Amino acid sequence: MQVILKKDVQNVGEAGDVVNVKDGYARNFLFPKNFAELATKGAMDNREKNLARLQAKQEKLHNEALEKAKEIEKIGTLELSAKAGESGKLFGTITTKKLCEELKEKAGIELDRKMVSLNAPINKIGEYKMLIKLTSKVKTELNIVVTASEIIKESIEETEETKTEEAAE
Repeated sequence: MQVILKKDVQNVGEAGDVVNVKDGYARNFLFPKNFAELATKGAMDNREKNLARLQAKQEKLHNEALEKAKEIEKIGTLELSAKAGESGKLFGTITTKKLCEELKEKAGIELDRKMVSLNAPINKIGEYKMLIKLTSKVKTELNIVVTASEIIKESIEETEETKTEEAAE
């Protein structure tokens, strides 16, 4: 089925593109989410009229994304601290949502968590890389360093100590 994309769709195309997709994908995903419309003769004529406007909009979004990428690259390294055990394992993981909140707080850069992907889950003290996809063409990386704000004794040792104290009493 031939459709005209209204918005950028990852691994399919950009807004304004005429693409061939499977019927079910178009009916069940693209049409309900208003990402595309059927490529009829009237829609194709309308696309031609609006193509210049779409290209100007895409150019503007691309330039904004490039500026945001430069701001992110200026940060260099994002430093976070969290509670950790003696072995270096964090109590809970640091999520993409938390990373976006930290970026907004420390650098004033607002990102959607869906733009962020990690090379590994952040659940230990150490260094990580965060890939940020601002648009389909603009991507940047940011280094993350996780340190321990507070080192807490492992709970296994604590339970053994309390058992021996209780037995002594």
